[in-house]
Amino acid sequence: QVQLVESGGGLVQPGGSLRLSCAASGSIFSINYMGWYRQAPGKQRELVATSTSGGITNYADSVKGRFTISRDSAKNTVYLQMNSLKPKDTAVYYCTLYSGRLYWGQGTQVTVSS
Repeated sequence: QVQLVESGGGLVQPGGSLRLSCAASGSIFSINYMGWYRQAPGKQRELVATSTSGGITNYADSVKGRFTISRDSAKNTVYLQMNSLKPKDTAVYYCTLYSGRLYWGQGTQVTVSS
């Protein structure tokens, strides 16, 4: 079993920054990719960014140039640096990991508001 624990969410003003972290633990043999999704109220969950074990990153168009995903493979941890935050970035952010199957974290709330 794999556990994902997210941290770093909170309330921030428009234009501000936050850094999310997600640490994976448990029976991890190999990780194909780790990443972040988000779900705003009344909307479907959507991809934010992913990072493969080979270092390939992928971003949603809406966050390109503002968000950066990074990984510490030794710690099985993935980060999401979010800059120039906008109110439309408000959502619950979920960490995800693929290792034989897809695993999800419990989510962390990010609220961008003045």
